[in-house]
Amino acid sequence: ETFTLESYRYIFSANTFVRSLLVTIMVTIVGTIVQLFLTVTFAYPLSRKQMPGRNALLNLVIFAMLFSGGMIPPYLVVKGLGSLDTYWALILPGAISPFNMMIIKNYFQELPTELEESAKMDGCTDIGVFWRIFLPLSKPVLATFSLFYAVGIWNDFMSGLLYINDSTKWPIQVLLRQITMSSSAVNAMGMMDPNYVPPEQGIKFAVIIVATLPILVFYPFLQKHFTKGMLVGSVKG
Repeated sequence: ETFTLESYRYIFSANTFVRSLLVTIMVTIVGTIVQLFLTVTFAYPLSRKQMPGRNALLNLVIFAMLFSGGMIPPYLVVKGLGSLDTYWALILPGAISPFNMMIIKNYFQELPTELEESAKMDGCTDIGVFWRIFLPLSKPVLATFSLFYAVGIWNDFMSGLLYINDSTKWPIQVLLRQITMSSSAVNAMGMMDPNYVPPEQGIKFAVIIVATLPILVFYPFLQKHFTKGMLVGSVKG
């Protein structure tokens, strides 16, 4: 009947919720950096036509785009690496998206080769050309895929469900599932405050809003680059 923020105060008073939120923030930041780094450093060599074995690697990437191993092989790989119940299990299985990598490769490939040649004439190494020439020109596409990766990691539910058994390491999406599916959201979050308990439906909706809000807040800062990265495929020389 009246506006109140008691549900938000209540969920933030729970160590379970705050810990889960911090886990998700940490995994999203680290995961985005790792995934973008691996994707870009794989895409750039494949964009160079003189690279030995380039066609074989491209065929493997295309194969990975078309066919998926399903759920069991990634689980066996994560288990074999000893990464179960670790935060790396939420990051490494999807460290490189073949589709995203191919788009970034095509972006690099469209950059004028004259830029690379002139940089090498000035004494730049291959790494120097990549770092000083290609990365600065690729800010729109890098910002776009940073957003894609961040949203994907933040919303990732299956990785936490499959690889994390320790409830203290659950990301926010797994905790959200426990809350929405539990007969008592209060019990699911480990709330023990007997003095005041907001309506259970209010607790569930508050958790959903908090789990959604960070991405909505983050997007406007990248909107300019996002639009450019999606629509522009050529280079400003």
